[in-house]
Amino acid sequence: MPAEWSPHYGTWLSWPTNEITWPDRLEQVEEVYLDMIEALSTGEQVLLLVDDEETQSSVRNRLKKRGVALEHVTTFVIPTVDGWIRDYGPNFVQRHSSRGIELAYNHWGFNAWGDKYDDLKADGALPRLLSPLLDIAVFEPGIVLEGGSIDVNGQGLCLTTRQCLLNENRNPALSQSDIEAFLECYLGVERTIWLGDGIEGDDTDGHVDDIVRFVAPEVIVCAVEYDPTDSNYAPLQANLKYLEGLSEAESLFRVVELPMPDPIYAGSDRLPASYANFLIANNAILMPAFGQKKDRDAAAVLQEVITDRKVVAIDCRDLIWGMGAVHCLSQQQPQGYSRLSAPQETR
Repeated sequence: MPAEWSPHYGTWLSWPTNEITWPDRLEQVEEVYLDMIEALSTGEQVLLLVDDEETQSSVRNRLKKRGVALEHVTTFVIPTVDGWIRDYGPNFVQRHSSRGIELAYNHWGFNAWGDKYDDLKADGALPRLLSPLLDIAVFEPGIVLEGGSIDVNGQGLCLTTRQCLLNENRNPALSQSDIEAFLECYLGVERTIWLGDGIEGDDTDGHVDDIVRFVAPEVIVCAVEYDPTDSNYAPLQANLKYLEGLSEAESLFRVVELPMPDPIYAGSDRLPASYANFLIANNAILMPAFGQKKDRDAAAVLQEVITDRKVVAIDCRDLIWGMGAVHCLSQQQPQGYSRLSAPQETR
């Protein structure tokens, strides 16, 4: 699995339709999606799933009014229940051969984050539905794993959390060493680094893409809460100290602190807002923003460690009501041969 900053052919998105996920704010969420598509389309293909031809036409018209180059947006009428394609969609891998870069993808099992949402499990069929479009090799590991639970540096290291991958609601019969063997086999990694717990309000049981991310082969950004009274303080400090200990002992990477936003609530429920849920695209870093002063602080940190593309703030104050943000809603397809990227393709 290549690192996220490796060149993309495109990024997959599923157009939002679920009013339960985004109560009383679906129209606002659609506008945020248009913002994401506009930012992504300047440097790569946007591969957008829509439920029907009426939505397909409407979205393309709205993008045209924004001045988006429609040749950089490919739409597919493939219905989905919800937008979290990072977790239920294909997870791409590549290899270099005499024929160039060959592409394949993993079709992991999806049980809606530990059997929490039975009505969303149908999205687990998406990777199989994409097979005729892509015409590349498909691997089925046979275990449950969401894309947001892993992050790689493309040079042998994988980040994940015990709270998620070792949770009994995913693969109860598998040990830590069993999971590591699957990651080595299907992601091509040599070592898995296990963090502890994720942030409060995260219904995914601690996805790593909300707390710790690679931004270069030897650089990690780690979400940190500085208020000792905040419920995220202890788990995030524990992750930070663990990573700093590894850095000092083995010089595997440099750890950079990334601030957390101020708490955001839906009624009495805390939402899992985090600046770590960014997407590294070809021409930009799409960073969640929450209308706070800390947005600028987080953007400055990311811009300092990723200097070859610009930070683009995506207002996620409505998105986060769905319990996720930019990274959760996207899945990058790296460069490599597929039917979509073949020169003779027509759209």
